Amino acid sequence: MRIAQVAPLYESVPPKLYGGTERVVSYLTEELVQQGHDITLFASGDSATRAKLIPISQRALRLEGPHVIDPIMHHVRMLDMVYRQADDFDLIHFHIDYLHFPLATRYTVPALTTLHGRLDIPDLIPLFQQFKNVNIVSISNAQRKPLSWMNWRGTVHHGLPTGLYTFQEKPGSYLAFLGRISPEKRVDRAVEIARRTGMELKIAAKVDAVDRDYFESKIQPLLKNPFVEFVGEIGEAEKGEFLGNALALLFPIDWSEPFGLVMIEAMACGTPTIAYKNGSVPEVLEDKKTGYFVDTLLDAVKAVKNIPLLSRRECRETFEQRFSSSRMARDYLEIYEHVISDERSFAVGIPVQRDMERSRSRVS
Repeated sequence: MRIAQVAPLYESVPPKLYGGTERVVSYLTEELVQQGHDITLFASGDSATRAKLIPISQRALRLEGPHVIDPIMHHVRMLDMVYRQADDFDLIHFHIDYLHFPLATRYTVPALTTLHGRLDIPDLIPLFQQFKNVNIVSISNAQRKPLSWMNWRGTVHHGLPTGLYTFQEKPGSYLAFLGRISPEKRVDRAVEIARRTGMELKIAAKVDAVDRDYFESKIQPLLKNPFVEFVGEIGEAEKGEFLGNALALLFPIDWSEPFGLVMIEAMACGTPTIAYKNGSVPEVLEDKKTGYFVDTLLDAVKAVKNIPLLSRRECRETFEQRFSSSRMARDYLEIYEHVISDERSFAVGIPVQRDMERSRSRVS
Protein backbone atom coordinates (compact mmCIF):
# COMPACT_ATOMS: atom_id res chain seq x y z
CA MET A 1 0.00 0.00 0.00
CA ARG A 2 1.29 3.51 -0.87
CA ILE A 3 0.67 5.75 2.12
CA ALA A 4 1.63 9.34 2.90
CA GLN A 5 2.13 10.27 6.54
CA VAL A 6 1.79 14.03 7.14
CA ALA A 7 3.33 15.16 10.43
CA PRO A 8 3.35 18.47 12.30
CA LEU A 9 6.50 20.51 11.75
CA TYR A 10 6.95 21.77 15.31
CA GLU A 11 9.16 18.79 16.19
CA SER A 12 11.19 16.36 14.11
CA VAL A 13 9.98 12.79 13.54
CA PRO A 14 10.94 11.36 15.95
CA PRO A 15 11.42 14.42 18.20
CA LYS A 16 14.79 15.18 19.72
CA LEU A 17 13.15 15.87 23.09
CA TYR A 18 9.46 16.15 24.03
CA GLY A 19 6.82 15.60 21.34
CA GLY A 20 4.00 13.10 21.63
CA THR A 21 2.35 13.35 18.21
CA GLU A 22 5.63 13.27 16.28
CA ARG A 23 6.77 10.28 18.32
CA VAL A 24 3.63 8.32 17.45
CA VAL A 25 3.95 9.25 13.76
CA SER A 26 7.50 7.92 13.84
CA TYR A 27 6.53 4.60 15.45
CA LEU A 28 3.68 4.12 12.97
CA THR A 29 5.78 5.08 9.95
CA GLU A 30 8.66 2.76 10.81
CA GLU A 31 6.34 -0.16 11.58
CA LEU A 32 4.51 0.26 8.26
CA VAL A 33 7.85 0.29 6.43
CA GLN A 34 8.87 -2.83 8.36
CA GLN A 35 5.67 -4.54 7.19
CA GLY A 36 6.56 -3.83 3.56
CA HIS A 37 4.43 -0.79 2.71
CA ASP A 38 5.57 2.13 0.54
CA ILE A 39 5.56 5.08 2.95
CA THR A 40 6.29 8.73 2.27
CA LEU A 41 6.77 11.00 5.29
CA PHE A 42 6.17 14.75 5.05
CA ALA A 43 8.02 16.27 8.02
CA SER A 44 10.84 18.58 9.06
CA GLY A 45 14.20 18.06 7.39
CA ASP A 46 15.94 16.85 10.54
CA SER A 47 13.61 13.85 10.81
CA ALA A 48 15.07 10.32 10.69
CA THR A 49 13.13 7.59 8.92
CA ARG A 50 13.40 4.53 6.69
CA ALA A 51 10.47 5.91 4.69
CA LYS A 52 10.90 8.37 1.83
CA LEU A 53 11.30 11.74 3.55
CA ILE A 54 9.90 14.90 1.96
CA PRO A 55 11.52 17.68 4.03
CA ILE A 56 9.45 20.82 4.46
CA SER A 57 11.40 22.99 6.90
CA GLN A 58 15.14 22.62 7.43
CA ARG A 59 14.67 21.81 11.12
CA ALA A 60 11.86 21.34 13.60
CA LEU A 61 10.15 24.70 13.97
CA ARG A 62 10.50 24.76 17.76
CA LEU A 63 14.28 24.52 17.43
CA GLU A 64 14.34 27.52 15.11
CA GLY A 65 13.14 29.77 17.95
CA PRO A 66 12.52 33.43 16.99
CA HIS A 67 13.49 32.75 13.38
CA VAL A 68 10.03 31.22 12.83
CA ILE A 69 7.51 34.06 12.92
CA ASP A 70 4.55 32.18 11.41
CA PRO A 71 4.56 28.37 11.77
CA ILE A 72 1.24 28.05 9.91
CA MET A 73 2.93 29.28 6.74
CA HIS A 74 5.22 26.24 6.75
CA HIS A 75 2.24 23.91 7.14
CA VAL A 76 0.33 25.58 4.29
CA ARG A 77 3.37 25.09 2.08
CA MET A 78 3.51 21.44 3.14
CA LEU A 79 -0.14 20.93 2.19
CA ASP A 80 0.52 22.26 -1.29
CA MET A 81 3.42 19.80 -1.63
CA VAL A 82 1.27 16.91 -0.37
CA TYR A 83 -1.52 17.53 -2.86
CA ARG A 84 0.82 18.08 -5.78
CA GLN A 85 1.78 14.42 -5.25
CA ALA A 86 -1.64 13.16 -4.14
CA ASP A 87 -2.08 10.80 -7.11
CA ASP A 88 1.04 8.90 -6.03
CA PHE A 89 -0.71 7.58 -2.91
CA ASP A 90 -3.47 5.12 -2.11
CA LEU A 91 -4.21 7.12 1.05
CA ILE A 92 -2.97 10.22 2.84
CA HIS A 93 -2.85 10.04 6.63
CA PHE A 94 -2.84 13.45 8.32
CA HIS A 95 -1.68 14.21 11.87
CA ILE A 96 -2.01 18.02 11.74
CA ASP A 97 -5.42 18.56 13.31
CA TYR A 98 -7.87 20.21 10.88
CA LEU A 99 -5.70 22.48 8.73
CA HIS A 100 -6.09 20.28 5.64
CA PHE A 101 -9.88 19.76 5.84
CA PRO A 102 -10.81 22.14 2.96
CA LEU A 103 -8.41 20.31 0.64
CA ALA A 104 -9.24 16.81 1.84
CA THR A 105 -12.88 17.31 0.88
CA ARG A 106 -12.00 18.52 -2.63
CA TYR A 107 -9.58 15.83 -3.79
CA THR A 108 -10.48 12.28 -4.78
CA VAL A 109 -7.53 10.60 -3.07
CA PRO A 110 -8.70 8.94 0.17
CA ALA A 111 -7.64 10.77 3.31
CA LEU A 112 -7.71 9.92 7.00
CA THR A 113 -7.04 12.19 9.97
CA THR A 114 -5.93 11.17 13.42
CA LEU A 115 -6.89 13.82 15.95
CA HIS A 116 -4.22 13.87 18.64
CA GLY A 117 -5.44 16.72 20.84
CA ARG A 118 -8.31 17.76 23.04
CA LEU A 119 -11.72 18.20 21.45
CA ASP A 120 -13.66 19.79 24.32
CA ILE A 121 -13.21 23.30 22.89
CA PRO A 122 -16.42 25.14 21.85
CA ASP A 123 -14.71 26.79 18.86
CA LEU A 124 -14.30 23.37 17.25
CA ILE A 125 -18.02 22.66 16.99
CA PRO A 126 -18.89 24.90 13.98
CA LEU A 127 -15.67 23.88 12.23
CA PHE A 128 -16.35 20.16 12.55
CA GLN A 129 -20.01 20.63 11.65
CA GLN A 130 -18.85 22.14 8.37
CA PHE A 131 -16.54 19.17 7.71
CA LYS A 132 -18.54 16.42 9.36
CA ASN A 133 -17.90 13.90 6.57
CA VAL A 134 -14.11 13.81 6.81
CA ASN A 135 -12.66 10.46 7.89
CA ILE A 136 -11.25 10.78 11.38
CA VAL A 137 -9.74 8.51 14.01
CA SER A 138 -9.62 9.05 17.76
CA ILE A 139 -6.78 7.97 20.04
CA SER A 140 -9.22 7.06 22.81
CA ASN A 141 -12.98 6.65 23.03
CA ALA A 142 -13.03 9.34 25.73
CA GLN A 143 -11.45 11.85 23.35
CA ARG A 144 -14.33 11.78 20.90
CA LYS A 145 -17.18 12.41 23.35
CA PRO A 146 -17.48 16.19 22.68
CA LEU A 147 -17.84 15.46 18.94
CA SER A 148 -19.54 12.06 19.05
CA TRP A 149 -21.54 12.82 15.89
CA MET A 150 -18.48 13.05 13.63
CA ASN A 151 -17.50 10.47 11.00
CA TRP A 152 -15.35 8.38 13.34
CA ARG A 153 -13.69 5.49 11.53
CA GLY A 154 -12.26 3.93 14.67
CA THR A 155 -10.26 4.39 17.84
CA VAL A 156 -6.61 3.40 17.68
CA HIS A 157 -4.68 3.46 20.91
CA HIS A 158 -1.06 4.48 20.60
CA GLY A 159 1.67 1.84 20.49
CA LEU A 160 5.42 1.67 21.03
CA PRO A 161 8.10 -0.61 19.58
CA THR A 162 8.49 -3.49 22.03
CA GLY A 163 12.27 -3.09 22.01
CA LEU A 164 12.23 0.62 22.77
CA TYR A 165 12.35 0.29 26.56
CA THR A 166 13.96 -2.36 28.75
CA PHE A 167 11.91 -4.06 31.43
CA GLN A 168 13.18 -3.14 34.91
CA GLU A 169 12.02 -5.75 37.39
CA LYS A 170 13.47 -4.13 40.49
CA PRO A 171 11.89 -0.75 41.29
CA GLY A 172 13.70 2.29 42.59
CA SER A 173 12.68 4.39 45.55
CA TYR A 174 11.41 7.59 43.92
CA LEU A 175 8.20 8.78 42.30
CA ALA A 176 8.38 10.12 38.74
CA PHE A 177 6.55 12.85 36.85
CA LEU A 178 7.17 13.08 33.10
CA GLY A 179 5.46 15.47 30.70
CA ARG A 180 4.71 19.16 30.31
CA ILE A 181 4.49 21.77 33.03
CA SER A 182 0.98 23.14 32.57
CA PRO A 183 -2.04 23.76 34.81
CA GLU A 184 -3.95 20.70 33.60
CA LYS A 185 -1.00 18.33 34.16
CA ARG A 186 -1.00 19.24 37.89
CA VAL A 187 2.62 18.73 38.83
CA ASP A 188 1.69 20.58 42.04
CA ARG A 189 -0.40 17.54 42.98
CA ALA A 190 2.60 15.32 42.34
CA VAL A 191 4.69 17.43 44.74
CA GLU A 192 2.00 17.18 47.42
CA ILE A 193 1.70 13.40 46.98
CA ALA A 194 5.45 13.06 47.44
CA ARG A 195 5.41 15.32 50.50
CA ARG A 196 2.63 13.33 52.18
CA THR A 197 4.33 9.99 51.50
CA GLY A 198 7.80 11.19 52.44
CA MET A 199 9.21 10.05 49.09
CA GLU A 200 11.58 11.66 46.62
CA LEU A 201 9.97 13.07 43.48
CA LYS A 202 11.85 13.46 40.21
CA ILE A 203 10.28 15.77 37.63
CA ALA A 204 11.32 15.52 33.97
CA ALA A 205 9.26 18.13 32.19
CA LYS A 206 9.15 20.56 29.31
CA VAL A 207 8.08 24.18 29.86
CA ASP A 208 6.40 25.72 26.82
CA ALA A 209 6.53 29.48 26.35
CA VAL A 210 2.77 29.72 26.94
CA ASP A 211 3.23 28.11 30.37
CA ARG A 212 6.34 30.02 31.42
CA ASP A 213 4.48 32.44 33.75
CA TYR A 214 2.59 29.55 35.37
CA PHE A 215 5.84 27.67 35.89
CA GLU A 216 7.65 30.63 37.44
CA SER A 217 4.81 31.75 39.71
CA LYS A 218 3.21 28.44 40.77
CA ILE A 219 5.65 25.59 40.21
CA GLN A 220 9.16 26.94 40.59
CA PRO A 221 8.68 27.71 44.32
CA LEU A 222 7.64 24.06 44.86
CA LEU A 223 10.90 22.85 43.35
CA LYS A 224 12.80 24.26 46.33
CA ASN A 225 11.51 21.41 48.47
CA PRO A 226 14.43 19.13 49.39
CA PHE A 227 12.57 15.99 48.26
CA VAL A 228 12.01 17.37 44.73
CA GLU A 229 14.54 17.03 41.92
CA PHE A 230 13.76 18.95 38.73
CA VAL A 231 15.47 17.10 35.87
CA GLY A 232 14.10 19.28 33.08
CA GLU A 233 13.15 18.16 29.58
CA ILE A 234 14.49 14.75 28.54
CA GLY A 235 14.56 12.81 25.29
CA GLU A 236 13.96 9.22 24.27
CA ALA A 237 17.41 8.03 25.34
CA GLU A 238 16.87 9.12 28.95
CA LYS A 239 13.27 8.00 29.38
CA GLY A 240 13.89 4.30 29.92
CA GLU A 241 16.21 4.84 32.86
CA PHE A 242 14.08 7.64 34.32
CA LEU A 243 10.83 5.64 34.22
CA GLY A 244 12.26 2.18 34.76
CA ASN A 245 14.05 3.13 37.97
CA ALA A 246 10.97 4.75 39.51
CA LEU A 247 8.73 3.08 42.06
CA ALA A 248 5.72 4.56 40.25
CA LEU A 249 4.75 7.19 37.70
CA LEU A 250 2.44 9.94 38.94
CA PHE A 251 -0.18 11.08 36.41
CA PRO A 252 -2.22 13.57 38.49
CA ILE A 253 -4.06 15.21 35.59
CA ASP A 254 -6.91 17.68 35.96
CA TRP A 255 -8.37 17.48 32.44
CA SER A 256 -9.80 15.06 29.90
CA GLU A 257 -6.49 13.60 28.66
CA PRO A 258 -6.88 12.32 25.05
CA PHE A 259 -4.41 9.48 25.62
CA GLY A 260 -1.35 9.96 27.84
CA LEU A 261 1.59 8.32 26.06
CA VAL A 262 3.72 8.39 29.20
CA MET A 263 1.46 5.80 30.84
CA ILE A 264 2.38 3.14 28.29
CA GLU A 265 6.02 4.24 28.28
CA ALA A 266 6.08 3.53 32.02
CA MET A 267 4.20 0.27 31.47
CA ALA A 268 6.84 -0.83 28.96
CA CYS A 269 9.48 -0.39 31.67
CA GLY A 270 7.38 -2.35 34.16
CA THR A 271 6.53 0.75 36.18
CA PRO A 272 2.92 1.14 37.38
CA THR A 273 1.08 4.46 37.24
CA ILE A 274 -1.01 6.28 39.84
CA ALA A 275 -3.47 8.36 37.83
CA TYR A 276 -6.47 10.57 38.41
CA LYS A 277 -9.39 8.92 36.62
CA ASN A 278 -9.94 11.49 33.87
CA GLY A 279 -10.19 11.22 30.10
CA SER A 280 -8.52 8.16 28.62
CA VAL A 281 -7.04 6.85 31.88
CA PRO A 282 -9.60 4.02 32.38
CA GLU A 283 -8.98 2.85 28.79
CA VAL A 284 -5.20 2.76 29.10
CA LEU A 285 -4.61 1.58 32.65
CA GLU A 286 -6.16 -1.41 34.41
CA ASP A 287 -6.95 -0.57 38.03
CA LYS A 288 -5.03 -2.70 40.55
CA LYS A 289 -3.12 -4.34 37.68
CA THR A 290 -1.02 -1.77 35.83
CA GLY A 291 -1.65 1.01 38.31
CA TYR A 292 -4.26 2.64 40.51
CA PHE A 293 -7.11 5.01 39.71
CA VAL A 294 -7.49 7.83 42.24
CA ASP A 295 -9.87 10.73 42.77
CA THR A 296 -8.25 12.57 45.69
CA LEU A 297 -4.86 13.23 47.23
CA LEU A 298 -5.73 10.82 50.04
CA ASP A 299 -6.44 8.12 47.44
CA ALA A 300 -3.09 8.83 45.79
CA VAL A 301 -1.19 8.57 49.07
CA LYS A 302 -2.83 5.20 49.78
CA ALA A 303 -2.02 4.05 46.25
CA VAL A 304 1.69 4.83 46.70
CA LYS A 305 1.74 2.62 49.78
CA ASN A 306 0.04 -0.18 47.80
CA ILE A 307 2.40 -0.08 44.81
CA PRO A 308 4.40 -3.12 46.07
CA LEU A 309 1.21 -5.19 45.63
CA LEU A 310 1.42 -4.79 41.84
CA SER A 311 3.52 -6.95 39.53
CA ARG A 312 5.96 -5.03 37.38
CA ARG A 313 6.24 -8.05 35.09
CA GLU A 314 2.46 -7.95 34.55
CA CYS A 315 2.78 -4.28 33.60
CA ARG A 316 5.31 -5.20 30.92
CA GLU A 317 3.24 -8.13 29.66
CA THR A 318 0.15 -5.92 29.40
CA PHE A 319 2.15 -3.40 27.38
CA GLU A 320 3.29 -6.10 24.96
CA GLN A 321 -0.26 -7.43 24.55
CA ARG A 322 -2.08 -4.10 24.14
CA PHE A 323 0.29 -1.28 23.23
CA SER A 324 2.86 -2.43 20.68
CA SER A 325 3.50 -0.42 17.51
CA SER A 326 2.77 -3.54 15.45
CA ARG A 327 -0.74 -3.72 16.91
CA MET A 328 -1.19 0.01 16.24
CA ALA A 329 -0.12 -0.42 12.61
CA ARG A 330 -2.47 -3.38 12.09
CA ASP A 331 -5.38 -1.36 13.40
CA TYR A 332 -4.58 1.54 11.09
CA LEU A 333 -4.15 -0.73 8.08
CA GLU A 334 -7.62 -2.16 8.63
CA ILE A 335 -9.07 1.35 8.71
CA TYR A 336 -7.04 2.36 5.63
CA GLU A 337 -8.57 -0.54 3.71
CA HIS A 338 -12.11 0.42 4.75
CA VAL A 339 -11.59 4.07 3.81
CA ILE A 340 -10.09 3.23 0.41
CA SER A 341 -12.87 0.74 -0.31
CA ASP A 342 -15.55 3.25 0.65
CA GLU A 343 -14.02 6.01 -1.45
CA ARG A 344 -13.93 3.73 -4.49
CA SER A 345 -17.54 2.69 -3.95
CA PHE A 346 -18.58 6.32 -3.52
CA ALA A 347 -16.83 7.25 -6.77
CA VAL A 348 -18.92 4.79 -8.78
CA GLY A 349 -22.17 5.62 -7.01
CA ILE A 350 -22.47 2.63 -4.67
CA PRO A 351 -24.01 3.66 -1.32
CA VAL A 352 -21.61 3.21 1.59
CA GLN A 353 -22.10 3.45 5.31
CA ARG A 354 -19.62 6.10 6.44
CA ASP A 355 -19.92 6.02 10.19
CA MET A 356 -18.54 4.29 13.22
CA GLU A 357 -20.61 1.17 12.66
CA ARG A 358 -18.78 0.66 9.36
CA SER A 359 -15.38 0.50 11.02
CA ARG A 360 -15.49 -0.87 14.51
CA SER A 361 -13.60 0.81 17.33
CA ARG A 362 -10.14 -0.48 18.10
CA VAL A 363 -9.75 -0.68 21.83
CA SER A 364 -6.95 -3.18 22.38
